[in-house]
Amino acid sequence: MMGTTKKFAKSFIHKFLKDKVTLLAAGQAYYYLLSILPLLVIGFAIIPYLNLQTSQAVQFLDTIVPGKLASVFEKDISKFIETPHGGILTIAIIGVFWTASNAMNALIKSINIVYEVKEARPILKVRILATALTLGMLLALIFAMFIPVFGSALLGFIKNHLSVSSSFINLFHALRWVIGFILLTLFLIILYRLAPSMKLPIYYIIPGALTASILWEITSFGFSFYVTHFGNYSAVYGGLGGIIIIMIWFFLTGVTLMIGAMVNILIYEFKH
Repeated sequence: MMGTTKKFAKSFIHKFLKDKVTLLAAGQAYYYLLSILPLLVIGFAIIPYLNLQTSQAVQFLDTIVPGKLASVFEKDISKFIETPHGGILTIAIIGVFWTASNAMNALIKSINIVYEVKEARPILKVRILATALTLGMLLALIFAMFIPVFGSALLGFIKNHLSVSSSFINLFHALRWVIGFILLTLFLIILYRLAPSMKLPIYYIIPGALTASILWEITSFGFSFYVTHFGNYSAVYGGLGGIIIIMIWFFLTGVTLMIGAMVNILIYEFKH
């Protein structure tokens, strides 16, 4: 068992360096950054139709982005909450699917490199797949938004109208994050199954999806803690500090996704 683990670790390090995972992650981070603006515009334009408060929207962003990056968008959120922007929403939807599908397309190419396979599917089919995966990611984000925002409202209603114990409240809070983790893992399973040109069986994909989910949670929390307590990017980069923070976060996300893909293919190779 120890010998197998050691061999797997050596293969992992060798593949990490050979495939230039950090370079792949940097390329993904560039496309993620391009897609974040129209994605945020869509989210902010939808907010007036959900009857949410500015504080609730900022609080939600604060739970998914590192450090205090949510405060950067607070003024824009307030502006969009004041009145619905149907025209902006329509334009943003077109923009987000084009730019975000570019980001997903870059991720597909990166996974193919890690799997060491050439893209055998038609370009149009790959673009449609990237768009569909982008839509799935957006739906997952929207559902994740309802869990923390409306979950708190539901908990307040229960506390005001029913007699519940503190243990139930703690369980409810825990389940909210467990559901978010399960949603993330399920999306990664779908991503690792459909994105690459090589179709691995589901049981080879689950370990990598779980690894990526856990690593992403740990990395996001750790980076958020570092930025909040130690990182002073504004002193170095001035007004660009927020952009630098989110760029590093996207880079770490790209590395995490590549590690999940590496775990999948290495397990498959070890079994065969």
